Amino acid sequence: MEGMAAEPDPADGWLALQDMAARHAGYFTTRQVLRTGCETWIRDGLRDGTVVRAGVGLLRLGEWPDGPLDEYAMWSAWFDGAAAVSHHSAAELHGLGRLRPRFVHLSARVGRFPLSPRLVVLRRAFARKDVESAGAFLVTTPVRTVLDLADAGIGQAALDEVVADAVAIHRCARAEIRAAGAELPPSTAARLHRALMRS
Repeated sequence: MEGMAAEPDPADGWLALQDMAARHAGYFTTRQVLRTGCETWIRDGLRDGTVVRAGVGLLRLGEWPDGPLDEYAMWSAWFDGAAAVSHHSAAELHGLGRLRPRFVHLSARVGRFPLSPRLVVLRRAFARKDVESAGAFLVTTPVRTVLDLADAGIGQAALDEVVADAVAIHRCARAEIRAAGAELPPSTAARLHRALMRS
């Protein structure tokens, strides 16, 4: 009828949702399901196994293969890609030090923080230059990771090891770390300087 808006096609919503999920290793949220208007497709998918539950408010396309970095991709989906793996978790991904994090560390500007005993989320803004893509999620750059860990107050020996690894495996140049450290508070900058001297 003239003047009436056409109803959205659920198939278009399903395609849009699949595109969103593909950005995060097959993960998507119930919020995204509601936004795309494909609740019926998801109910059917849960019944036939083409969609599986991954957690509270989190789902995954059933045919997506499991991978070693799935937990990072899942939490990135939760924040619609507006979060970055940071601090201890970023150091582990970059191969810096031996911090062996017990939690997934994320930095997020906005969003509803999930309740999970495995997750530590810091609410903070980050500049585009401070993050890089790891495929299904963002991660802080090696330099930003070093600065974050220095500022977080990890032990001096652990910071020494992180900095030494960053320089040894060419993830950061000494001059790059030194210049970036100028933005830190004086006591933190001094710790970073000691780590650079020992690397």
